[in-house]
Amino acid sequence: MDNYKTLTIDQIQQGLRSSSFSAKELAQEALRVSEAENGQYGAFLHFCPERAIAAAERVDADLAAGKELGPLAGVPVAVKDVIMTEGERTTCASRILENYVAHYNATAVERLEEAGGVIFGKTNCDEFAMGSSNENSAFGPVRNPAAPDRVPGGSSGGSAAAVAGGFAPVSLGSDTGGSIRQPASFCGVVGVKPTYGRVSRYGLVAFASSLDNIGPFGRTVKDTATVLDVIAGHDANDSTSADVEVADYSGALGGDVKGLKIGVPKEYFAEGLDAEVRARIESGLKLLESQGCEIVEISLPHTEYAVATYYLICTAEASANLARYDGVRYTRRFDDPETLDEMYAKTRGDGFGAEVTRRIILGTYVLSAGYYDAYYRKAQKVRALIAADFKKAFQTVDAIVTPVSPFPAFKLGAKVSDPLDMYLSDIYTLTSSLAGNTGISVPCGKTSEGLPIGLQILADHFNEATMLKLGDAFERAGGFEIA
Repeated sequence: MDNYKTLTIDQIQQGLRSSSFSAKELAQEALRVSEAENGQYGAFLHFCPERAIAAAERVDADLAAGKELGPLAGVPVAVKDVIMTEGERTTCASRILENYVAHYNATAVERLEEAGGVIFGKTNCDEFAMGSSNENSAFGPVRNPAAPDRVPGGSSGGSAAAVAGGFAPVSLGSDTGGSIRQPASFCGVVGVKPTYGRVSRYGLVAFASSLDNIGPFGRTVKDTATVLDVIAGHDANDSTSADVEVADYSGALGGDVKGLKIGVPKEYFAEGLDAEVRARIESGLKLLESQGCEIVEISLPHTEYAVATYYLICTAEASANLARYDGVRYTRRFDDPETLDEMYAKTRGDGFGAEVTRRIILGTYVLSAGYYDAYYRKAQKVRALIAADFKKAFQTVDAIVTPVSPFPAFKLGAKVSDPLDMYLSDIYTLTSSLAGNTGISVPCGKTSEGLPIGLQILADHFNEATMLKLGDAFERAGGFEIA
């Protein structure tokens, strides 16, 4: 199976139907390749061979019986290790959960497997999904397959690297402030953040509950659309799940995009944007214009407040969500405490890494008496202003196009000592996260050093179909290979 690393979902389905390979052979190849090469990149924390082979054998049995195959039949899938997989370790890349085995499946995992997907491994990530470089994992960093001395982005760096390295055709990640789109940009793959509430969060270990999303990575826009077709939709187990009709995302692809009006926010092309990134994005905009899109300048005036607003809201929610990890119920408990307070202190002090600790402390501070109104409440008001900026913009444009990050993938260790510089990695993705809009990162050429650059397409709430159609048109027009 020499071409495993380049297979798309359509090619896998065709190969199964033509008996070029079986689902079991495909699963075995996914495990073989990934286990052999994972030491170079650290993309996976652990593998699920028994689960994968059993799922593949079910697909082969259905095929032999003449049953209709699901849209992901036989497709190897990697899943970020903050998403529950029953019977498998779900560590959140943290020492405090290093031996935790999930007792149930996340809704997204359940839907993947019902569609025939073959989950074969859990991917590395920043601890509890807190980070922009995947250097915060308790079990070691992930290296970018496009440049192994560089970060893959975070927090879903392992899921992006799994696709970029050819280990999985598609993967699942989570995006709170850019944690799918930014790694997709750094690694040169496609990554989708759905509208908040479009994909169930049931079984996603909570970081910031009003911001967290599950979404797919893939080699093509069509592959991510196919996965989104499967995992999207209302779920009664998630009170924030939106009971809104799901479009046929795969069916929306193809055709031209003539007449679509594309907004370009001037605030995203100001000081701090790398010159090569700017050049590739501008070339991408010209390509979209050549496809019949109308390019118009817009303003998102509250963009400058996004970083401060996000890091007040997300840390406050993290402080509340991570309070449950105290050594009492299911976390690792550190040895021989003499008092209950000492058990709490040792468990949390030794179990959480530096970045998670930093965010818990900051979040606890902004929620404390005397500071709540000055910080957290004010941040929520600014969040409403940022959302209003997008609402106003989408009254006049069909989509918004921006860079994903101000710069390409940086070297491992380059920003770990400067948290603010690290946080600025996500300055162009935070705004849409705060507003709850959907967004996609698609490859848009490379720098002179060969580092991938991502182009971000944003669309209004529950308008993934337009966003995916535009991304697919960009891909078909050669946008991924812009020079």
